Amino acid sequence: MSSLTASGLSRHLGEWNVGATPGYRELADVVRLLVLDGRVALDTALPSERALSEALGVSRTMVTAAYGLLREQGFLTGGQGSRSRTRIPRLTPAGTTLFTGPVRDDPALTAPGLAAPEGLIDLAYASLPASGEVVHRAFAAALTELPALLPGFGYDALGLLPLREAVAARYTAAGVPTTASQIMVTSGAQHALNIILRALAGRQDRVLVEHPSYPNALDAIRAVGCRPVPVAFSAGTGVSPRRAGTSAGTHGARAGAAQAWDMAALQAALQQQRPRLAYVVPDFHNPTGQLMPDLQRRHLVRSAAAAGTVLVVDETLRELNLDGAVTAPVAAFSPAVVTIGSLSKSHWGGLRTGWIRASEDLIQRFAGARTSLDLGGPLMEQLAAAHLVRTLDEPLPARISALRDSRAALLELLAGHLPEWEAAYPSGGLSAWCRLPAPISTALTVIAPDFGVRLAAGPRFGIGGAFERYLRVPFTLPPDKLEAAVLALRSAQDRLDAAPQLRRTLKSAPAVAIA
Repeated sequence: MSSLTASGLSRHLGEWNVGATPGYRELADVVRLLVLDGRVALDTALPSERALSEALGVSRTMVTAAYGLLREQGFLTGGQGSRSRTRIPRLTPAGTTLFTGPVRDDPALTAPGLAAPEGLIDLAYASLPASGEVVHRAFAAALTELPALLPGFGYDALGLLPLREAVAARYTAAGVPTTASQIMVTSGAQHALNIILRALAGRQDRVLVEHPSYPNALDAIRAVGCRPVPVAFSAGTGVSPRRAGTSAGTHGARAGAAQAWDMAALQAALQQQRPRLAYVVPDFHNPTGQLMPDLQRRHLVRSAAAAGTVLVVDETLRELNLDGAVTAPVAAFSPAVVTIGSLSKSHWGGLRTGWIRASEDLIQRFAGARTSLDLGGPLMEQLAAAHLVRTLDEPLPARISALRDSRAALLELLAGHLPEWEAAYPSGGLSAWCRLPAPISTALTVIAPDFGVRLAAGPRFGIGGAFERYLRVPFTLPPDKLEAAVLALRSAQDRLDAAPQLRRTLKSAPAVAIA
């Protein structure tokens, strides 16, 4: 269980006392928003009333009243003699608040992936179509090489040597000396994470995650019986764009406060919780698109090592560097880092080819754990992937240029048609993380198909119902499709604005595939 110090909560609160309502109510309102937005994780112990009153410079009576109001609303548990812990209330059929402990994820929100119906613009996927001719050429070359492998058994838990050598060469060129024996080929990044979890984590082990985080990673962690430990992002700035004049404001979008890694909170969670693993996406984080600076990478590696935590870094989006910011791979700071990579985002999800980079000893452990999942990947895809990794940079300039245009188009469209939305500027990756004007993400997701759009609700990216005020919007579609999608979002929000009761009744988002 995590805890928050008085100074830590004070930092999250910011300028909270504006005098619009009684002080205790303003304090309660801001704490409630911090919980709903995921910036204060669920089941976090808040500071004592005395400690918080001293940190904020207000009376203890005010803090006591604020905590009391939050308990009445179902956002806190505990009373005198015990530290209050954050919760999210649930509603009875009569509409009254009912506290039932930590909220379990609705099965409708975690069901296996379903294909989008025909005719819907799919914004649940942050993925690109294949890099056409490049992928075609790779498979054509692979077809000529396949006969040489046919006399063998075709099983290889580590993956084909030419592909492992090609991946190792990429890491070495990036400043992380790597041999083929430090690489395992997997059927995508999700498969890689499942192997790592099976090998290194047991039931009830803690796994630190960013909050928000990638939904399929959260599902994988829960599926093996581990307990995710969420650490919220903070308002701040990550690596800023290097291209002159490139910012959320210059593209016309209403700029929300950039979300960035709260290093103090990460270090505190590692020290207090001692999680078995930590799963992070420092390179164009999914869903926020933020990039972790090198100094923070170094601090994260040191903190994980001090806690005895295995740091698992997902670099699936690293190649989609839209603004040319320069950072070192996290593995450059420690040989103990376990890295996940994939061709799914840079080339095509249909390739289903990824990898794990780790020490030779860990790779052997992963190979042993893998046999309960599969006995190796398909060889044809690995032969093609070897060609793609050797020429990884060939399709990227055109794809990155197109993504920059689509990012600019999306931010401008959001500013023009949904000016009350706040889009944090993504310096890379495939999506923007948007703060909504009200907690309507699930309701918006439910009615969006009526307007021709499929969405992934904000709470899918969090734990316990957080992020109802957020929505991930990919910019992977061409500008004309993005315009149609944003206009559909405008119409969907107009319906919710005209019928506020829908926000209370539409509580379960449809089961969708998310990538």
